[in-house]
Amino acid sequence: MAKQIKSYRDLVAWQKAFEVGLAVYGATKSFPADERFGLTSQLRRGAVAVASNIAEGYGRASRSDYLRFLKIARGALYEIETQLLFAKELGYMKQDRLNKLGPIVDECGRVLGGLINRLTQ
Repeated sequence: MAKQIKSYRDLVAWQKAFEVGLAVYGATKSFPADERFGLTSQLRRGAVAVASNIAEGYGRASRSDYLRFLKIARGALYEIETQLLFAKELGYMKQDRLNKLGPIVDECGRVLGGLINRLTQ
């Protein structure tokens, strides 16, 4: 039997998004100081935005609002994927770090996509 959802924190999508946020913060600690207001900031804001939009959408009064915020979260996740590729190509991140982050981001995307699909049925 599935666990009853009493809070946005019970959503697996939010839990995965929170994990992405923590992983991105950890990965960006080693970025160059001159990127503090550039790619580091973009990645960190995006990472926080994914979980935050899931939470905000959950708190909205309508399914359509909830879906809109979930789709915004998915967009932020796609931005993170793109920005991680930039970080790797610019030499701010090694391939092994990207290999660790990739599956975390991918899993979050799958779970978030599943939630979106379920709510649109």
